[in-house]
This record gives sequence, structure tokens and C-alpha cells, in this order.
Amino acid sequence: MSGVQYKMEQRIVRKFEKAGAVSMEKAVTVEEAKLDEQEQYWLDYFAGSFLGQIKKTEQHLYYI
Repeated sequence: MSGVQYKMEQRIVRKFEKAGAVSMEKAVTVEEAKLDEQEQYWLDYFAGSFLGQIKKTEQHLYYI
């Protein structure tokens, strides 16, 4: 993972932590996490990663 990818992933993870999305039961939407356009662009890349920190539910909610 490049430095840019790592920094972006950590930025997104911090926003999910701040929104309280720390389990599947507490998963939130992109709007609730207050992700900007650039972060939303990267989100599917990180959520689709097999060993990534960010997980996506079938209802399109996200958590870490």
C-alpha cells in the first residue's frame, strides 16, 4: 500500500470511529460518517479489500 492509500484509509477509519461505527450493529451511512467526496471515492476500494479494516453491510452501511 502506498503512502497516499495508507493516509486515506486512516482518515476514513478515524471518521468511522468518530461516528461510532465500531461494529456491524453500529454501522453508519457515508453521510453519517461525514465523508467528503474524495473519501467516498476511495471507500469502495478499502471496503472491498479482503483484509481491510473497513467493512460494508448488505444495506450499504459501513463499520470498522
